[in-house]
Amino acid sequence: MEQLIPKLADVWQEHLDADSEASGRRLGNVLGTEWKGWVRDITALPGWAAVQAWQPQDRRGPAMHLHALACAGRLDWPAQRDLLRHLAAQDAPWTSAHLSWCLRQVARGAGHDGELLHLELPAALAAGLPGAQLVGHRRALEAVLAIVEENPPVDVRLERRLRTALNIGIRKAGDHVLPVWLGQSAGTLGAAVQDRLGDVLRGTGVGDLLDHCSTLEKLTPDVRWRRRAEQLLAATAGGDDVVRGILGCFAEHTSYVLDEADRLLRALTWLLAADPGPAATALLARVTDTAALSARGDGHPRAPLTANASVTLLARRDGDVPLTTLARLSTAVRNKGLQKRVRAAFAQLGEARGRTYAEMLELCVDTHGLDADGRHTEQVGGHQAVVALVDERPRLSFRDGETVLRSVPAAVRDGFPADLKRLQELVKEIGRTVTAERRRVESVLSEERDWAYADWVARYLDHPVTGVFGRSLIWETGDGEGWTAGIPVRDRGGWALRGPDGLTVRGTRVRLWHPVRAAAAQVARWRDHVAAGALRQPFKQAFREVYRLTPAEEQTATYSNRFAAHILRYRQANALMRVRGWHAGYLGPWDGGHHSAAARELGGGGWRASFDHTLADGMGGGDHEARYCGTDQVRFARRDGRGWRDVPLAEVPVPVFSEAMRDVDLFVGVTSIAADPQWADHGDRRFDEYWRSAGFGELTPTAQMRREALERLLPRTRLAGRTSLGERWLRVRGSLGAYRIHLGSGNVLREPDDAYLCIVPARSPAVRLPFDEDTVLNAIVAKAFLLAADEKITDPSILRQLRR
Repeated sequence: MEQLIPKLADVWQEHLDADSEASGRRLGNVLGTEWKGWVRDITALPGWAAVQAWQPQDRRGPAMHLHALACAGRLDWPAQRDLLRHLAAQDAPWTSAHLSWCLRQVARGAGHDGELLHLELPAALAAGLPGAQLVGHRRALEAVLAIVEENPPVDVRLERRLRTALNIGIRKAGDHVLPVWLGQSAGTLGAAVQDRLGDVLRGTGVGDLLDHCSTLEKLTPDVRWRRRAEQLLAATAGGDDVVRGILGCFAEHTSYVLDEADRLLRALTWLLAADPGPAATALLARVTDTAALSARGDGHPRAPLTANASVTLLARRDGDVPLTTLARLSTAVRNKGLQKRVRAAFAQLGEARGRTYAEMLELCVDTHGLDADGRHTEQVGGHQAVVALVDERPRLSFRDGETVLRSVPAAVRDGFPADLKRLQELVKEIGRTVTAERRRVESVLSEERDWAYADWVARYLDHPVTGVFGRSLIWETGDGEGWTAGIPVRDRGGWALRGPDGLTVRGTRVRLWHPVRAAAAQVARWRDHVAAGALRQPFKQAFREVYRLTPAEEQTATYSNRFAAHILRYRQANALMRVRGWHAGYLGPWDGGHHSAAARELGGGGWRASFDHTLADGMGGGDHEARYCGTDQVRFARRDGRGWRDVPLAEVPVPVFSEAMRDVDLFVGVTSIAADPQWADHGDRRFDEYWRSAGFGELTPTAQMRREALERLLPRTRLAGRTSLGERWLRVRGSLGAYRIHLGSGNVLREPDDAYLCIVPARSPAVRLPFDEDTVLNAIVAKAFLLAADEKITDPSILRQLRR
């Protein structure tokens, strides 16, 4: 690296070396021998006050001496390291010559293995020197940054300081405006910022403002950082436009961002928060949405640092936008720490309004300007643009008179691109609200809640988004003595409930119907009603699985082994847990990584279920990724103040127990290796015995519900004459043979020798199911249609098996 460092006169080198040695003696005189002991906080030493009293030029020599020790691998004591960090961060009359000397020490020395302490001072100089002093140092600084990226130190905070400072120096040395990493390492974000802001980025002070924003380490900036930020913002040409432009580009970003970008964005949100106006609030809400949500559905926020700060700032603002945004995120966010912050902020807003958390969630669902029928209409480019909820999904369409156009009209696409983009963004926002609201309404099934009739109508029927779900669900009404179930219908008196017998009822209170509280005859009537096509539900309700305590669970008392000893595909299982709102530590080859307990709050937050699972086979692959996990106990706890108290299963409310066990059954049923039709071809024999026993064994409650659904659905399809249901199997008669499909796993055996057939259905079944969430049921129906017409099969892999 030394050939990259600008050459200086020998007299300079000798002078700086001498300055460093003299400063070493001075440090010993001021701090005594304690600074070479195990004092971790340098500010605790008696001599620290004297160090603070030094003039700026007097701090330079001691910092150089400590840097020389670090480069020689002799910076051994915590107090020395702490002092180097303090001195590097303070102002001193540094020059380009000092930076060259520091870099030459780095190039010649061995450093301190794995800690990179010898880069602390040159990184700080690179960030602090003006661009004119950094001319000629760009390649050397890039080489130092490469050291950090290839060998990151164990101390994460040191790594952040080094990366941030070196990037700032590289930017100034190369005469860039945007931080280098924003353009190179954050996908399309840097390009989008360049396109949107253009010449604004070349305004006076823009680079210095962004450099300062990149240095924000804390969630809440201190007074010194804020004062400097305000000065730079005021001195920056178009400073407000830069802040809003970068945040606006991020709000439209679809990928994760690097830590450096995350810190910059977090700082910009603090600058934006100084504007109390509604436009700033709307932008802050969009930034919060983008930062908090996952880009790939894995639960990890796109920008966690920005998300934490923006949630805090959004909760401090007035109006409906913060309420609707935080309400949506409280159910949509999957990261445990961020979810806790969102819910705490939202609960605080609710307390200020005298509302419970659950009430606030219901009252703050965004309407997005939709009318009571879930539509928004406006004229654009001579055409009528319609945003509407169709089959629970937002759609944008255009009309020319009474004709619905198949695509976006050219007049709109070319003449009104801003309006088209705004409408497309509206569709995305509605989609996010619909997804969060479906999840929230389903969670009410575990709660013991009821509503006054007028409140229920306003919140669950007349609302343009929630009403899409509420009007398709079964509810119960009563006066506290008894409950009568029905589906919402309109009559002359307004909304009422109508049962499968056609009778209409009203009551003073309403609650969401759950089959666990209903008699078997009533449940059967509703399932017949739904299967007949009279109702398509947003999630399983009539056909919802019911889980009650078994004799074995009464014996174990405090835990359930009902779903223990299964082998799951771990990555899929962990992802599904997150989707269903369960939080779990990730399994892997680290301390504590052998075991995890996924947990979810139910019953409105008053109850918690936990599901133990462990590594089943060590690690697989070169990336040390966990492939399989083994399942274990399910336990329950009740909220006790700020903590939780374990309780016996018999004390858990029936809806809470049923909903928790249903989720665990879902994890097992969907991600078990028994449900993998290609398992036999994996060549992995360790779990073959489990695969055979679970893949063709007794049915779980979920599988039993599939059987009941098929019993009602099949007679209404063209499979009626070619299928029959057994206790565990759906038998299908084709032209070439007969087959049995297991109702639990979807695995297929061919009669009469029970030869296993590996079939992976390539499309959805040719029949409309009353619910979409059971992927195994979809696969069973698709396989049944395929095998009933086996003479038409063209897939070569299936044909080879049939001829075998």
